[in-house]
Amino acid sequence: MLLTLLSLISEKLTPKPEKFTLGVSFSAKYARELGLDWQKTYLDILEDLQIKNLRLPTYWDQLEPVKGKVNFQETDYLLDQAQKHQAKVILAVGIKQPRWPECHIPTWVLELDHQTRQTHLLDFVAQVVERYKDHPALEYWQVENEPFVNFGEKCSTLDKDLLLKEVDLVRSKDPNHKIILTDSGEAFKLPITTMKYSDIYGTTLYRLVYAPIIGYFHHLYSPGFYTLKSLLTRVLYAPNNTKTIVVELQAEPWSPNPLIKTPLDTQIKLFPAEDLIKYLEFAKRTGFDSIYLWGVEWWYWMSQQGHPEYWQYVKKLISSNSL
Repeated sequence: MLLTLLSLISEKLTPKPEKFTLGVSFSAKYARELGLDWQKTYLDILEDLQIKNLRLPTYWDQLEPVKGKVNFQETDYLLDQAQKHQAKVILAVGIKQPRWPECHIPTWVLELDHQTRQTHLLDFVAQVVERYKDHPALEYWQVENEPFVNFGEKCSTLDKDLLLKEVDLVRSKDPNHKIILTDSGEAFKLPITTMKYSDIYGTTLYRLVYAPIIGYFHHLYSPGFYTLKSLLTRVLYAPNNTKTIVVELQAEPWSPNPLIKTPLDTQIKLFPAEDLIKYLEFAKRTGFDSIYLWGVEWWYWMSQQGHPEYWQYVKKLISSNSL
């Protein structure tokens, strides 16, 4: 009861920005899983939706499938096209990155002992930072993705010491770009470590989710719950953290099975287009001025299934400058 009251007060007292930055997370790997031409999808995100803020991964298993042979061709393309279209990029590094299976680890790394695995990871992160630290499209680094959330395939929480080594490494290689650390906004705890050691804190925001034992359930938190968590943590533990963003706003259905294998009518029932509108309005009430939507690949795929309403809503929102 007290938490609910404080959350409501926090929401009422938090000033709302006059303008919001709207971005999307994009994964070429996920686009392929949906059977999409990832390059065409990406270009349409930039040209048709006219997205100017992106969060992109650097999957270790994809960039270094063979030990010592790193191929940056795809990531080069993504950042170069972002630059060409005057878009800015949050570039994620590390083992845990956006999209299933969460931990994107090369097969050859699985055979290594813990210490050797860490050494190779830090070397890979260093290579990514060195390559892109001066890229004009780069805006922020994101180090790991929800490192303390126990979720994913063969993927547990990340060792805090390793996370801090990665953060220190990125800072030493590139002191000119701020670092984002992310955590579950729905967790009933303060994100102390992720805020304390980052410049910017990225919270998730999900409304309808699925858990194996419970099934589907709605998070009942108010927007002020997210605001209050951020405010308390910053004041008590992380005064050097400059801002909070919604790094991942649910904008696609949460299904226990891959969406490509989920019946279309079930997907629409789980996430009708009206929910995209409602969730975005909900997120804006937190007072955080940057919101990155999760699901742009799915909107594109849905357009090909005869349901363009998700894509068209975001397109209209951006073109009308009505954020």
